[in-house]
Amino acid sequence: MEEKIEKAIQDIYPDDFSWCYGCGRLNKDGHHLRTGWQGDKTITIFTPDSKYMGIPGFVYGGLIASLMDCHGSGSAALALHRKNGNEIGDGSVPPRFVTAGLHVEFLQPTPQDTPLKAIGTVEEIHPKRWKVQTEIFADDTLCARGEVVLVVMPSTFLK
Repeated sequence: MEEKIEKAIQDIYPDDFSWCYGCGRLNKDGHHLRTGWQGDKTITIFTPDSKYMGIPGFVYGGLIASLMDCHGSGSAALALHRKNGNEIGDGSVPPRFVTAGLHVEFLQPTPQDTPLKAIGTVEEIHPKRWKVQTEIFADDTLCARGEVVLVVMPSTFLK
């Protein structure tokens, strides 16, 4: 049975902020990544097909970086949303984050057509600045790990 994320933070982003290529539910060409809670950790699951090939049978590194980036953003939004006393589905609008820094370590070749799980640990380093440590697994193999530093989306991003 395939693991699924029942409640994802991206499902409740306002339409104006749902166009990200990685996690925007309204971007018809995007990945539609979804991030939810798994205990006190965060999780995103994505199965890359052959169009994300680096060499036959393996995913190219840019996809791994994209997965880590969007997983980090969703994780920080989940954590701040919860810190503010809210949960997915309670009618409240979650905060949005943008990436300030991304560091990825590629540890093993990442196989194609295998569900990838990004598991995150979130740390608040300032009320508007958060850090997410992420590990990306293919089955039980740790393929990549890294850190995303994120900031609450500035009001200048609003039209």
